[in-house]
Amino acid sequence: MDDTAADPVTQRIASRVRQLRADAGLSLDALAAASGVSRSALSLIERAQSSPTAVVLDRIAVALGVPLASLFDGPAAPAPGSPLARRAEQPVWQDPASGYVRRVVSPIGYPSPIQIVEVEFPPGAMVAYEAALRERTVHEQLWVLQGRIDFTVGLQTHRLSQGDCLALRLDQPNRFHNPTRQPARYAVVLVAEPAAPGARR
Repeated sequence: MDDTAADPVTQRIASRVRQLRADAGLSLDALAAASGVSRSALSLIERAQSSPTAVVLDRIAVALGVPLASLFDGPAAPAPGSPLARRAEQPVWQDPASGYVRRVVSPIGYPSPIQIVEVEFPPGAMVAYEAALRERTVHEQLWVLQGRIDFTVGLQTHRLSQGDCLALRLDQPNRFHNPTRQPARYAVVLVAEPAAPGARR
């Protein structure tokens, strides 16, 4: 698919997945088994010939032992990146399934445990992430900047309005839903705890 192959964010995801898989010493077959994403789909993603959904990317991230936001980073550089990320430089990606738009706010390549993402969520849209065992505990805070989001973690649903902020750990199934006819916008701040000694990553 030439259109997705030309997309710089799709190319960035492709490079990042290849790099993280190589760093983990995993073959395509091994990553497919760990993530539940088929080998052929992974191959297309790594060649930037497919635009995966947010749910597929989350499965890959969990299997690689990294937060989802890490898949939008650039390849590792010999020197740290700039601590400043101008808005025009922040990578923007749209989920082909739900239509939500994700902006990586944090400076790409800068060594920091904190990652900030801004999301524009269309009216009526829903994205559900499955339960998965993560090698590192990921802490998340969800801050609603505009509109309303129903966020379900485990069996509990939180109705969040503009200005509300919810703190949680990503260790249960979770779902984002905009039940209104107006777009919503929220920021996500993530911090991943260091990998435990002996962990793969």
